[in-house]
Amino acid sequence: MDKSTKKLQIGLWSIVAALVVGLCCMWYYQAHHFNKNVTINGISVGKMTAKDAADHLKNVTLDNTVYVGNDVMYRGQKTSAGFSSKDDGKIEAILKKQFTFVPSSIQKNYEVAPSNVSDYRKKELKKKVKDALTKANLKRKAAIDAYAVMKDGKVSVVPAEKGTQYDVPKIMKEYDKHLADSTLHLKEKILQPLAASSKVVQAEKQKLDSLAKKETTYNVQGKTYEMKAAELLNSARVINGRYSYDDTGLRNKIDEINAAQSTLNKPLAFKTTGGSTVSVPAGTYGWEIGKDDAVDSIETAWQNGTKEIKAEKDIYGKGYYTYGTGYSTMQNGGIGGTYAEVSISEQKVWLYKNGQQIYSADCVTGKQSTNEGTPRGVWYVMYKQSPSVLKGSESGKASYEVKVKYWAQFTNSGCGFHDASWRNNWDKKAYVNDGSGGCVNLKADQAAQIYNLLEVKEPVIVY
Repeated sequence: MDKSTKKLQIGLWSIVAALVVGLCCMWYYQAHHFNKNVTINGISVGKMTAKDAADHLKNVTLDNTVYVGNDVMYRGQKTSAGFSSKDDGKIEAILKKQFTFVPSSIQKNYEVAPSNVSDYRKKELKKKVKDALTKANLKRKAAIDAYAVMKDGKVSVVPAEKGTQYDVPKIMKEYDKHLADSTLHLKEKILQPLAASSKVVQAEKQKLDSLAKKETTYNVQGKTYEMKAAELLNSARVINGRYSYDDTGLRNKIDEINAAQSTLNKPLAFKTTGGSTVSVPAGTYGWEIGKDDAVDSIETAWQNGTKEIKAEKDIYGKGYYTYGTGYSTMQNGGIGGTYAEVSISEQKVWLYKNGQQIYSADCVTGKQSTNEGTPRGVWYVMYKQSPSVLKGSESGKASYEVKVKYWAQFTNSGCGFHDASWRNNWDKKAYVNDGSGGCVNLKADQAAQIYNLLEVKEPVIVY
């Protein structure tokens, strides 16, 4: 081997030795130092040993300024990062985890839960951030969900409108994930509206498409009305799975039916026993369809697919029987053929059964000179009692209490038919100055007859 070859070999071995030493040194350094762009909880520990990093982290103070997107949402008070000697093992583990044989400049953050993390972030700061987000939303535009609607019988979908309000639950969920970070930079998350193509909105549309085809027959005293949802509902929506209506049109229809057929609160054109026709003011007798009850019945029928329903269960009345009287008849202006007739001018009572007069008697009605006249109107027998004690007041008597054998009340104010054993004046004009306190006075034997013939809920026509 000549000298030049020997020198070349020595040079090569020297280079190899230098590389081996260099690689060993680099391995040793990498094994004991973090790569330069490594962070722990957002805090830089690049080029530090595990001990240096642990000491550095123990001295870090957290600013506690919370960012949502690029905006400062809340500035909190400064606190310690919460690292202690108990966390040294965690730092060592991260050092091994991030190890690369060749130095790396890749940015990498590792999350570590410090052993002494402050409750300030978990409780007080968290509440402050949530409150700040909620307050900020007051000045931001709310998103409007898409929804299906039926209007004037046609179903359509109103598109969604995007808003700018924060999605507070999602942002707070992200907050919980970054409790240990050096800085709290949270992603901006905006509440998103329900899209027109969503399953919810499409399900609403399907329900409304079905509703638009619904109809039911409403039977009022044998007369039928075709109630079609598409025609009678001004608009309809499905909210939380339930129908919500603007049912003004349906309510107006009930008003039309009541105007045509109901008898409550309407004067009666009454043909008297004497043959004349008089207008008798409305009293407590009669029935009317309750709009709320009828609307509920019809809308329920639409929803259930019921083909026909009867109005009888939707009616109401006045006085003792609030569910109405006289619905079963349309004869004689709605009072039927069985009723009691009281003429104040003639001081007479007549009883009719199925259109035939079955009894009549003289009477004395309320005293006119003191404005205690028996109330004119279309009433009904509220109840009967035998014997009974009548209590009340009348002109000249602050209160009275009398016993009667027969009592049949027909007004809310307490007027009724009864015997009057104390009365001596039965003259045809007695009612002018010597009448009752408002009741229809009868002689004892006639009171017994009338009491036995009268039926509860029977109309009483006073004119």
